[in-house]
Amino acid sequence: MTTRVEKSIEVNVPVRTAYDQWTQFEDFPHFMGGVKKVTQLDDKHLQWVAEIAGVKREWTATILEQVPDEKVAWAATEGATNAGAVLFRAVGPNTTAVQLVLEYAPEGLVEKVGDVLNIVEKQAEGDLERFKAFIEDAGYATGAWRGRVDEGVSVGTPGVEAAAGSVGDSGKAGISAKAVVAGAAAAAVGVAAASVLKGDADDASPESTSTPPPAPPTDVVAEETVVVEETVVVDPDPDVVGGPAVLEDPLGDPLVDTDEPRL
Repeated sequence: MTTRVEKSIEVNVPVRTAYDQWTQFEDFPHFMGGVKKVTQLDDKHLQWVAEIAGVKREWTATILEQVPDEKVAWAATEGATNAGAVLFRAVGPNTTAVQLVLEYAPEGLVEKVGDVLNIVEKQAEGDLERFKAFIEDAGYATGAWRGRVDEGVSVGTPGVEAAAGSVGDSGKAGISAKAVVAGAAAAAVGVAAASVLKGDADDASPESTSTPPPAPPTDVVAEETVVVEETVVVDPDPDVVGGPAVLEDPLGDPLVDTDEPRL
């Protein structure tokens, strides 16, 4: 299964400026998201290292056709399977239409999921937007190569059939550390969720033998503190037989049974 992506944009520079900048392949990481490195081996061969959606891939591409101010077409010869072309067309003295056509074969679960989410398509659209900003901000190309590669035969817009030599080659595919961490975090969340669901199921099971907490005792009597004031009766003075009884209150004052008021 392959996927084809077509995107275009207009840039406000002459067609020669836009084309010349595109021939500077080693500058691609400046505006192509996910492209880590491009090494130009010679006029026709490029070595690519990219990382998209956490998947790192490498491939070698051969330029099948290159016509100044018009076209650059390529196909992978080993590594990640892809092919396509970039077309340039002047729509005014200082405006150029740039069209990118890319066909690729997603490999592995992560790339296939990314393909469903249109990650590469969004990446291509973003790359063209960044190319526009890059070349318009500078106003001139950082370099140029005006040679031709076509061997007298137009290849049109190559598809993955032109990259047959790369089919089945993983291109040193690998998962980046960032993707590994994200995957581990997702796995941990999944395990935690499974544990919670299992715990809920166990609680709802009729076989559950959990013991309810003991009920508080009902025969506990609250303690009550009672303060009792005691009055002490003192024997009468033995020298005064039949005299009045003397009482002592808690404060130690003598209390005499008398009709006279107490001063």
